[in-house]
Amino acid sequence: MTETAQSAAPVPTSVSEQAQQALAVPRQPASYPAPDDVEGWERHVAQMDAFVRDRFFAVELPADVDEELIAGVPTYVARAQGAPADDGGPVYLDIHGGALIMGGGDLCRAMTAGTALTSGMVTWGVDYRMPPRHPYPAALDDCVAVYRALLERRDPADVFVGGASAGGNLAAALLVRAHEEGLPMPAALVLSTPEVDLTESGDTFHTNREFDNVLGSLREVNLLYANGHDLAHPLLSPLFADVAHFPPTFLQSGTRDLFLSNTVRMHRKLRAAGVEAELHVFEAMPHGGFGGAPEDRELIAERRRFLDRHRRR
Repeated sequence: MTETAQSAAPVPTSVSEQAQQALAVPRQPASYPAPDDVEGWERHVAQMDAFVRDRFFAVELPADVDEELIAGVPTYVARAQGAPADDGGPVYLDIHGGALIMGGGDLCRAMTAGTALTSGMVTWGVDYRMPPRHPYPAALDDCVAVYRALLERRDPADVFVGGASAGGNLAAALLVRAHEEGLPMPAALVLSTPEVDLTESGDTFHTNREFDNVLGSLREVNLLYANGHDLAHPLLSPLFADVAHFPPTFLQSGTRDLFLSNTVRMHRKLRAAGVEAELHVFEAMPHGGFGGAPEDRELIAERRRFLDRHRRR
């Protein structure tokens, strides 16, 4: 099935020049293989990974990254160049994005390095299993296994969890599952434009579908990931879970983001449950940001401020 082409939308002058340039690039229509075409899905993932690699990760970041097998799961451990490998300080458990099917391997390594630099913490990036060969619950199982291993090395007050987009889905689902299994919560949670509703029931799946120049509906991908399970199940769509046990949470989106409804609904759910939660919505920002504009740097600074506030002194 092929996604329809994105309609042209005016580029606002209310954002930086770099952001305007990013918004002027039209979204390309996406075509997905048949549900049972495993090789077709693998080719699609490889093509999309190559596109993301060339566009966003052509430059090596100044971070030291080791690959470890933690609880049987390939995991990248990153820190700023020259920082000690394990100083006993806080650890950020980073769950990469990529529509629940992309972003593994060297892309996971690069994203982990970026998070280590922006968070100021040693960062563990989970290279979790993904469809088409490893649908739900493989990815969540991997994240839970690494989280459990991290808790054996660190006090929960020194553990932070975060994820963007599909990583936000898994980060939130991880805390739901951890609570079910009697594991303690981390010090704080970061959900950047999180894919917390695989049913795509929110308002902006309609209102922003022509204006987000990065992301279109992922319905077919979500069905592939769910592998016959109900998309509304709380471990697949954590927006529908009990979140009263969640730690302080940072949420971010943009006014053109297809996942804006995901983010604001999750924020309201957390607030209604009595959880400390702060929401940052950026003008005209599509899914995932502008690719290095001043607004992106402002977002990084806000997230770092939140993390620093919840670190033990």
